[in-house]
Amino acid sequence: MLPDDFKNKYEGIFEPELIAAIAAVAVEKQVKEGEILMDIGQPLLHIPLVLNGAIKILREDKEGEELLLYFIEHGDTCAMTLSCCMGQKKSEIRAVAETDARLLMLPVSQMEVWMAEYPSWRRFILDSYHSRMMELLDAVDTVAFMNMEERLLKYLQDKAMVTHDASVKTTHQQIANDMHTSRVVVSRMLKQLERAGKIQLGRNQVTVLSL
Repeated sequence: MLPDDFKNKYEGIFEPELIAAIAAVAVEKQVKEGEILMDIGQPLLHIPLVLNGAIKILREDKEGEELLLYFIEHGDTCAMTLSCCMGQKKSEIRAVAETDARLLMLPVSQMEVWMAEYPSWRRFILDSYHSRMMELLDAVDTVAFMNMEERLLKYLQDKAMVTHDASVKTTHQQIANDMHTSRVVVSRMLKQLERAGKIQLGRNQVTVLSL
């Protein structure tokens, strides 16, 4: 039995036959904030479809330092996961629950079958690729063309939007990890943004004033 929030979003988009096919194999999963849903090098057996909450997608360099690529939210799936599973590769990303979240886990064995059989699934996957590609390009532009203060403000604004809360609950070290920089730099930039009236700092939280 598929959950109501899945039916409400997709019954008018997916063919009834596809809805039935998903119902036959999907497994609902709940994850807590901070939980690793998928890790680098892990064999890919399922792809996640987000029912609610938010998941952040990270890459890791050779030294083990992370860089945030993008967030996925309600109705999204991860294009990089899809790319890996189509090529029968291991995961090249780390997926971490940004908030408590509910997911439908779909077996990778069905991906190519559904792509061939159901036009609505094919459109959904292509639209997902396009959306994630635009977010990846945005991430590249952010690193290439924005200074650190601009990058930090955009990062906080993005987190506020995906969590639907202007008060971002995080630490300076967590921000530094996501942005691939040092805690000292983050702390200095946060103070500058607060002086500029764009954020308000609290204990383990940052309130974004300019969304």
